[in-house]
Amino acid sequence: MTETSVRLAPVPADQWDESSRAMLRGHLRTAEKYLSGEPDAPRLPNVLGILGHQLSLGSAWLHYNGVLLQDVSLEPRLRELLILRVAWQTHSRYEWVQHARIGQQVGLTYPQVEAVTRGSDDPVWTPVERLLLDATDQLLDVHRVEDATWSGLQGELDSGQLLEVLFIVGSYLCLALVFNSVGLELDAEMDPGAAPDLPETRG
Repeated sequence: MTETSVRLAPVPADQWDESSRAMLRGHLRTAEKYLSGEPDAPRLPNVLGILGHQLSLGSAWLHYNGVLLQDVSLEPRLRELLILRVAWQTHSRYEWVQHARIGQQVGLTYPQVEAVTRGSDDPVWTPVERLLLDATDQLLDVHRVEDATWSGLQGELDSGQLLEVLFIVGSYLCLALVFNSVGLELDAEMDPGAAPDLPETRG
């Protein structure tokens, strides 16, 4: 993947004022470890630093994203499958590396993560996983889940989970657009080797 140069640098933790810190604490349980000011405090993740440029938006996004990560009924491993396919199709290196790690924490195997790059035709997938990968591609390509795919998913998921699928794909597409456009760099602890050879960035 051709990496975009940094266009918008994350706001470091030591530059966040008290209202900004309160916002982060209100939406992120691990906020204090980044904001403590201690010499051994971990560096604020770049994705959070970007939100520091627009706190009203950042606050709303953290709350909304928390719902997607914690309060949906879709299995976490299926959620991460959707996100990884979005990351691959949008060439989002930060999103891919972050969610390859999370995906394996919630049950995706390394071969499954790697198979995301080949799409739904790979024999590793179950029928519902294949449908979810197809739905993701269709949403990204034609902005609508096709009838056959929708019908198949209706046999596997309830109506709330179907809505969750649409919002997860749309939300992580939004994040990928942001990450790619601002040139978001990997965090220091992220393993660059966790990203496969992503397709070349368009334009």
